[in-house]
Amino acid sequence: MVFYFKARPEAGGYTIFMGLDKYENEELIKYGFPEDIWFHVDKISSAHVYLRLNKGQTIDDISEGLLEDCAQLVKANSIQGNKMNSIDVVYTPWYNLKKTPSMDVGQVGFHNPKMVRTVRVEKRINEIVNRLNKTKVERKPDLKAEREAVSAAERAEKKLQQREKKRREEMERLQKEKQAEIRSYKGLMVADKMTSNKQIASNDKSLQELEEEFM
Repeated sequence: MVFYFKARPEAGGYTIFMGLDKYENEELIKYGFPEDIWFHVDKISSAHVYLRLNKGQTIDDISEGLLEDCAQLVKANSIQGNKMNSIDVVYTPWYNLKKTPSMDVGQVGFHNPKMVRTVRVEKRINEIVNRLNKTKVERKPDLKAEREAVSAAERAEKKLQQREKKRREEMERLQKEKQAEIRSYKGLMVADKMTSNKQIASNDKSLQELEEEFM
């Protein structure tokens, strides 16, 4: 089971989601998207919350309001963190999550700790949490199938781009050859390199002149 929430409309209508338990979290870790940003309360247990950005966006594109929605949702879904003030929420791109065989279910590390950011949450803001909960939808998605479908579409798009690149390169090559041919032809047609029929006639001796020389 995965829970989906809608962020504040003025932020752009982004989707925020989290797993029901650590087993769903494991699936979300395994089949995440490059556009997903992972959130968790620092150093204490909490839900794994994800924000799905638009394709091409990065962690730097998260607005202050959108970040606040994600951080408040993480805090509200931490048994211990929900009771505390002044907690830290860490967040990082999904692809920075590190999973090794020795880790427990739902446990993660980071490939690059420098890519992990922290936001301080002073207190729970019920107005935000209640607004998010009103948009809550439960689904049982096939995360593997969704990821494979996106991967297939990305591969198809990449092949199309490669074919288009080759087509452009071939067109450019043909254009260069044509321009080279034109330049070569123009070079042959330069006036001082050309010989007219009149010049040929003036340079050649007549039959009568040849006969006179022979005699």
